[in-house]
Amino acid sequence: MYKAYFGLSQNPFNLSPDPEFLYRSPQHEEALANLIYGVRSRKGFIALSGEVGTGKTTMLECLRDYLDTQRVEFAFIFNSRLTPDQFFEMMAYDFDLQCDRKSKTSILFALNALLVQQAERGRTSVLIVDEAHNLEWDVLEEIRLLGNLENRGGKLLQIILAGQPELDRKLDAPNLRQLKQRIVLRCSLNPLTPSETVGYIETRLARSGMVNQRVFPPEVLEEIHKRSRGIPRLINLICDNLLVTCFAMELRGASLEMLEEVSQDLRLEWPGNRDRRGRSRYGPVDEQLPEESLPLGRD
Repeated sequence: MYKAYFGLSQNPFNLSPDPEFLYRSPQHEEALANLIYGVRSRKGFIALSGEVGTGKTTMLECLRDYLDTQRVEFAFIFNSRLTPDQFFEMMAYDFDLQCDRKSKTSILFALNALLVQQAERGRTSVLIVDEAHNLEWDVLEEIRLLGNLENRGGKLLQIILAGQPELDRKLDAPNLRQLKQRIVLRCSLNPLTPSETVGYIETRLARSGMVNQRVFPPEVLEEIHKRSRGIPRLINLICDNLLVTCFAMELRGASLEMLEEVSQDLRLEWPGNRDRRGRSRYGPVDEQLPEESLPLGRD
C-alpha cells in the first residue's frame, strides 16, 4: 500500500526468500562461495547453520539459481519432519526419478543410475535439505548412507544440510560421529553488525527504487539494529511496519516514537527493553499472594 507513496517499484521488506534481495555481506559471500565450492569440488557433505531469520533459505535459493544455470540436477527437501519412507519418496519426486516411488530399493537403483549418468557428462547432483535440525535420527542415518554413492572422481551426490544451531549440536551427538566426520565444509550465518544492518536496509530500498535512503534517520537505524538484534527477518518486519505507519500518518520519515509503537505491536524482545517498561508499584516480595485467605464479608 505504501509503494506508490514512497515511489518504490516493489516491496523492499518482503519476508519471502528472494535471491534478488540477498545482502552480500562478507559472511554471506563466504557462505555462498563455500556452498558453490563444495558442490563443484564434489566434497560430499556440507552443513549450513544459523539462527532463525538469518537468511539460510535465501542462501539456498541463491544456490538453486546457480545450480539451474549450471544445469545441475538437484532435489530440495523443504519439509524435514519425515519418516525414512517419506524422505525417499520426496527425494524421488524432486529428482523426478522414473521408478516405483513407494519402494526404497527402486528409488536407490534409479538414483544411482541418475548419478552415474550425470557423472559421465562431467556433472554432479545435489540434495538440499532445509530445516535439517528437525530430521529424525533414522532419517539422518539414511542420508549418511547416501554419501556412500561415489566413484574414483569423488562423491556422486553432494548433500547440503541447512538448519538452526540445533543441527550442529545434533551432529555432535556420539551416535552421529560417522556423519560428522564426513562433513567437509561447515558454513554459518550470524546476525548482522550495526553497520551491516544499515547496509542491509539501504540495499533493499535501493533495489526497490529508493537509491538514497531518506526514510530512516541514523538514530532510528541504530534502534532498529538493537531491537532486531541484527536478524534480517526481524529487520524486515520492523521496517515494513514503519513504512506502513509513515504512509498512514502521511509522513516521509520514521521516528523513534513510531519505532516504539511498532516494537510493542510486534511484541519484540531485545536486551535492555525490560528496563523501559513500567514498574509495578509492588516490590518482588509484596507481589506474592498472602498465605492466609482474606475473610469474606457477611450478607
